[in-house]
Amino acid sequence: MDQLLVILAVGAALAGFVQGLSGFAFGMVSMSIWAWTVDPRLAAVMAVFGGLTGQLLAALTVRRGFDWRRLLPFLLGGLVGVPLGTALLPQVNAQVFKAGLGALLVIWCPLMLMARQLPRISIGGRVADAVVGTIGGVMGGLGGFTGAIPTLWCTLRGMDKDAQRAIIQNFNLGALALTMVTYVAQGMVTREMLPLFGVVAPAMLVPTLIGTRVYIGISEARFRQIVLSLLTASGAALLASSVPRLLA
Repeated sequence: MDQLLVILAVGAALAGFVQGLSGFAFGMVSMSIWAWTVDPRLAAVMAVFGGLTGQLLAALTVRRGFDWRRLLPFLLGGLVGVPLGTALLPQVNAQVFKAGLGALLVIWCPLMLMARQLPRISIGGRVADAVVGTIGGVMGGLGGFTGAIPTLWCTLRGMDKDAQRAIIQNFNLGALALTMVTYVAQGMVTREMLPLFGVVAPAMLVPTLIGTRVYIGISEARFRQIVLSLLTASGAALLASSVPRLLA
């Protein structure tokens, strides 16, 4: 039990800093640490809880670039996607899901990182944004990975860092809140988990606030590099935790 508490605290602290800096990725970073030893169901609940807590903290400290018109299609898509994801959770092989997501991030993000000029997507409008929000919602229901695909999409849209963060931060807040409510309603959150919330929340508090302060001082180009590098590293971690289990 003591080892579990340490692992949860370390994962929450590291993921909290990354989320404070980038506006997303708590689930992906924490899962890259927790997936090795923590029960998958417990890890999924803690990832959603930690991501939601971090987004609440960030929403109070970083409020730039907020635009309801840009955000609304993502939120509406997320409202559709989260219930789909939680319904699929018992049927989906978690290792196959993580390997597929990890492969996508490891292949695509470095290409974007090395490109001199990132491709820009202008087609699709709000309908495309809503579809991306739905995908993010499904991934949130499957384990708290709400931010990965919407973040890639906003980067390809060519949004500035404040606009991108405002969308991802508030989309994650809404999607993770709905995911947590759904987990509670489905009985995934048990009494035995409640004390562990008291480990995750304090462990991530200070790192999250530090991350938000670092974000304020970085440039547009540096922010894009950080986001794509984090997505690549998260993908590699997902592959490292899932592929050996699939091969076994």
